[in-house]
Amino acid sequence: MADFKPLAPGATIGILGGGQLGRMLSQAASRLGFDVVILDPEENSPAGRVSRGQIVAPYDDPTALSVFGDVCDVVTFEFENVPAASVELLAEAGALVAPGPTGLAVAQDRVDEKTFLNAVGAPTVDFVAVDGLDDLMAGLETLGTPALLKTRRDGYDGKGQVWIRSAKEAAAALASLGGQPAILEARADFTRELSIIAARGRDGTIAVYPLGENRHAGGVLRTTLAPAEISPAIERRAHAIATAVLDGLAYVGVIGIELFDLGDGDLLVNEIAPRVHNTGHWTQDGCVCDQFEQHIRAIAGWPLGPTAAHARIEMTNLLGDEVGQWAGVVAEPDQRLHLYGKSDARPGRKMGHVNTVRPLK
Repeated sequence: MADFKPLAPGATIGILGGGQLGRMLSQAASRLGFDVVILDPEENSPAGRVSRGQIVAPYDDPTALSVFGDVCDVVTFEFENVPAASVELLAEAGALVAPGPTGLAVAQDRVDEKTFLNAVGAPTVDFVAVDGLDDLMAGLETLGTPALLKTRRDGYDGKGQVWIRSAKEAAAALASLGGQPAILEARADFTRELSIIAARGRDGTIAVYPLGENRHAGGVLRTTLAPAEISPAIERRAHAIATAVLDGLAYVGVIGIELFDLGDGDLLVNEIAPRVHNTGHWTQDGCVCDQFEQHIRAIAGWPLGPTAAHARIEMTNLLGDEVGQWAGVVAEPDQRLHLYGKSDARPGRKMGHVNTVRPLK
């Protein structure tokens, strides 16, 4: 969009979603002089409390969306389960939305996502669409076991998925997902999970952060180490994948891409997230321009910021009552605490994160 006029400080940025990612986006936007309005059905949301205002309404409320679009100069979203139809409605009404509805719709359906990725040269594991038990049985015959059955939509943090280790488990596995449309994925024989955070500006410029290495427990991300120790060949391949995805979607904003490192120089894409990403939180204390500021720069039409790391970071998620460790964290000179303003510390809920800062080797 070469003819796009960059937004000046004082413009209003709208964020669909009031959780922690919206909160950190709002804080970044405020530093750059923008006003922020949140649309979220939860009153007093974490993002709403640090923003100029919040519209409390369901994401698909047409009246709320109309008002939201009217008061905002650009609209973005903090999580990919915002209804794609709502984003389309905003765009059709003339609101400037970034990323656009295409990236959101692709990421919301795992079959569509993997089909798109393979089409642009970003390979994934083999997969089969599953609409019933017959599809599942045929898929197991094709892909073998073990294989991972996931809902096509809405799963996150290990939810909405089940491993199938023999054909005898197929019917029970499908029933455990409520018989929803699903995808069966071949097992990936990988050595570690990497992720890449990248951004594309309105002029097509692309900026890529150093890769991170991710470690999970119970399907939930626990730590990210960045910059990851990788070969130049892996770095080049990851950059090529990020560029193919961003250009293929004509994307504007920050995207997170999870990668399987097969250990032989090859990478497979696990999934994409059309938003700022948990595995990019390390950039808050490891880079001059973090992923949140980068996203605001991109959607506002500003030049993208630098992505080089100036420190090595170990990002650790604080889950549930681990948030009570805050006093010990702030007493350590090399640890930076980021809390999300959530009051209910349910088990497994992301309440904040800690960035441990060390010299860059």
